[in-house]
Amino acid sequence: MKVGLIYTSTTPELIADVEREVRSQIGDEAELYSLQDPSILADVREAGYVTTAPAARLIGMYMKAAEEGCDAVLNLCSSVGEVADCAQDCAKYIGMPIVRVDEEMCREAVRKGTRIGVMATLPTTLEPTKNTVKRMARENNKKIEIVDCLVDGAFGLDQEQFRARMSECAATIADKVDVIVLAQGSMAYCEQYLADKFGKVVLSSPRFGAAELKKALVKKGLM
Repeated sequence: MKVGLIYTSTTPELIADVEREVRSQIGDEAELYSLQDPSILADVREAGYVTTAPAARLIGMYMKAAEEGCDAVLNLCSSVGEVADCAQDCAKYIGMPIVRVDEEMCREAVRKGTRIGVMATLPTTLEPTKNTVKRMARENNKKIEIVDCLVDGAFGLDQEQFRARMSECAATIADKVDVIVLAQGSMAYCEQYLADKFGKVVLSSPRFGAAELKKALVKKGLM
């Protein structure tokens, strides 16, 4: 069994969290095939949205994973999650499911509360995540309120500084929300810290994405 991990950001924290969560779900015998292109996220950040060239490169990474024999892939960037959505028909046709790391997290947020805070360090991640939360609310016929929280200046900080900046920003929304969603997988190591500090449900994506990846493999009869 071979699984593709598709990265547009390659922080050590993200890679470590993702590989740990994936291994916990599918075991140590599966081959993890990592594809990385940070220029995709860089181009999206510069433009402020997903333009043609980075979208095409991302789709090319999916196709490369298929050529290399991956049974399923996990898309690990919420900024480009809608590209994964548009590629789903092709993925079904070639028999290689594309799993979004953040979709089930957003669904769980809607299950857990009606006032949902979305934290991100990049505007280009904030809006796609909000769109996914809204889609999950529609699917569940539930009225929700979304509270934005752009963690300005946090991108690129070390763990200690990042955690402190996350805490400062979370404090501005904690009393306004039932659930806090961490829009970027690289934020996952702050999940328990923020939950303990503010007494709120805090959700990050790697564990949800890994669980959905396992479901996709089970559906194919590989587990």
